[in-house]
Amino acid sequence: MRVRVLFFGVLKELAAKTADDIELQEGSRVSDLEVHYLAQAPKLERWWPSIAFAVNQQYAGPETVLKANDEVALLPPVSGGAGDASGEPTSGPPMASCRYASIVRSAIDTQKVLAALKHGEDGAAVVFEGVVRNQTRGRRTLYLNYEAYEEMALQELEKLATSALQKFEVRDVAIVHRLGRLGIGETSVLIVVASAHRGPAFDACRWIIDTLKKTVPIWKKEYFEDGAVWADGEPFPAEVRRANS
Repeated sequence: MRVRVLFFGVLKELAAKTADDIELQEGSRVSDLEVHYLAQAPKLERWWPSIAFAVNQQYAGPETVLKANDEVALLPPVSGGAGDASGEPTSGPPMASCRYASIVRSAIDTQKVLAALKHGEDGAAVVFEGVVRNQTRGRRTLYLNYEAYEEMALQELEKLATSALQKFEVRDVAIVHRLGRLGIGETSVLIVVASAHRGPAFDACRWIIDTLKKTVPIWKKEYFEDGAVWADGEPFPAEVRRANS
């Protein structure tokens, strides 16, 4: 049977490809990809223990059984946003969106999002902006480039928003993440939470950004005066790496 394998972030550089179509035996599992790709690209071995997997845009564990024409994504630890290695802006449609979440490729208009979200019954509207800073660990940053497993990232952002609405009982949520090349001072991610009371709004906003940076398949590459590196990501939670096993 044939399956399609996608690579993101640092993995696509180590594997020297962004996608691959391979033949596997019927009944093969996600874990069977390890032998195949470590033989092709031994440099992947250092990363393999920290990789998460997705099958058809849903997190999956290594014991997940594959079917013909499945799409399997190999995901390095996420860093809250990412970009392609060329340093050029990503191509594609200007915006993808769900009810609460959007992915954009142009500047995020915070005031527009905030104004659209607020209602008369709200006593609080908490805004978080993730902003590109000018240095990382003492190295001067020139710009960042963000990439995502876009369809899955949008689904995961939407899940975060709906979970926050239920968990914290806030009235409304908006999450906007930008992809492509961003300069110093530009907003990479915007979270707005509207609620009758400030406590739940603050709590929901903090929970969303902290969880986003651990579970949403978005990566960033940092460009410095003396080179470029993929940002170190946080390890995926255990429940993500074991999903559906």
